Amino acid sequence: MDYPMREFAAGGGVLIAVVAILHVVVSHFAVGGGLVMAVLEGAAVKRNDRPLRDLVKRSSTILLLLSTVFGAISGVGIWFTIGVVHPAATSSLIHTFVWAWATEWAFFLLEVVTALAWVATWEKVSPRTHLLLIRLYAFAAFMSLVVIQGILGFMLTPGRFPKTLSVQDGFLNPTYLPGILFRTGVCILLGAAWMAFAALLEPDREARARLSRILASAGALGLGIAGIGWFVWERALPASVQRLFLGEKPLLATLATGRAHTLRMLVAAALLVLLVLLLPKLQSWPVAILALLAGAGILAGYERVREGVRKPFVIAEQMFSNGVLVSEIDSLNEKGVLSKAVWATKEAGGRTVPRGEAVFRAECSSCHTRDGYLGIRRLASAMDADLAEMFLTAMREDGEAWKARAAGKDAKPGYPFMPPFVGTDEELKALALWLASLNAPAVAEGTHAR
Repeated sequence: MDYPMREFAAGGGVLIAVVAILHVVVSHFAVGGGLVMAVLEGAAVKRNDRPLRDLVKRSSTILLLLSTVFGAISGVGIWFTIGVVHPAATSSLIHTFVWAWATEWAFFLLEVVTALAWVATWEKVSPRTHLLLIRLYAFAAFMSLVVIQGILGFMLTPGRFPKTLSVQDGFLNPTYLPGILFRTGVCILLGAAWMAFAALLEPDREARARLSRILASAGALGLGIAGIGWFVWERALPASVQRLFLGEKPLLATLATGRAHTLRMLVAAALLVLLVLLLPKLQSWPVAILALLAGAGILAGYERVREGVRKPFVIAEQMFSNGVLVSEIDSLNEKGVLSKAVWATKEAGGRTVPRGEAVFRAECSSCHTRDGYLGIRRLASAMDADLAEMFLTAMREDGEAWKARAAGKDAKPGYPFMPPFVGTDEELKALALWLASLNAPAVAEGTHAR
């Protein structure tokens, strides 16, 4: 709300989702690959198992490239996109968890250094020294996950933080440990799935089958941990959040679909793992590709649900998706939303934006575009000015319910998926007229005249 927000035809949320899904799949492989490779290289050294050690060696280069190159670049991409789409939330998370971010970046630096050293020293240092490097990498990568999960969990379930303002309470939130459990399982599953491609390059047929069975066992372990983590995570969510996607009549059908997708991917991955465990000689490129897609699908489904159940917040119970804080509802209703979002009244080049459109830019453009993703023209097509004003008035009344919720009361807003309207009566009427004008040129002229 304090910072200008960039508008995208595809929707800012979609842009974040595309970048984030690519990043999280690769970053989870970077963590899981490190864990699996550390264990397998340790077993290879202990047993003097050359095919197993060769498997790890063949997998090491892709781990290095994906984790330190693509993972790093896409990570920067996430910072860029969230900074553009949700500047207020990004600023809040940085200021709240500044030392957590610093710690995560230190672990990432250790991750990069040890990965480079590990890949560069194959057959050049003693097996014990080489094993130490991959173990340090696995530790650093996993600790990055441990830190990031605290912040991601905070955005959904801040726990006691709103009352205590304690960083520890925010970090060790109700979904912290369930999230780590789920993500660790997916990491191991993805690590094993990526390594399956390297196993297929083993020239000896019997050794290839044995390596495939070992990786399938690792995948089964990860799948079991992820499945337990998912159901524990679901039950750690507040009842009001569970109602959005659980039950016979979920409040948000798309989130219920996302949950069903995740469960289907869990079952698909389980069947593929079982196939390779029982018949390892059937492992092939198509099976490996399907296993990788299933693992990525599990993670994508979880991220879709996790992001969706925060509605209408970007930081639960504190900041709405448009950057308005629960604590400033009364102030903005009195002074007007444009008293804070001054940027919304001007466009590049100095064009003055009509008041109704300016209010839309300040309060609605974080989720809605004019004609693209969640296009407001289509949604408002059946509204005249009076109906739009009634709708916005009901949304403003929701502000009292959200304030009651923040105070710990069991209040139920009428529009639980949308931030409440905040602003003066004049701003409300201006927005109503502007919404009606999108499909009525005559009304548009009246809006500009006002």
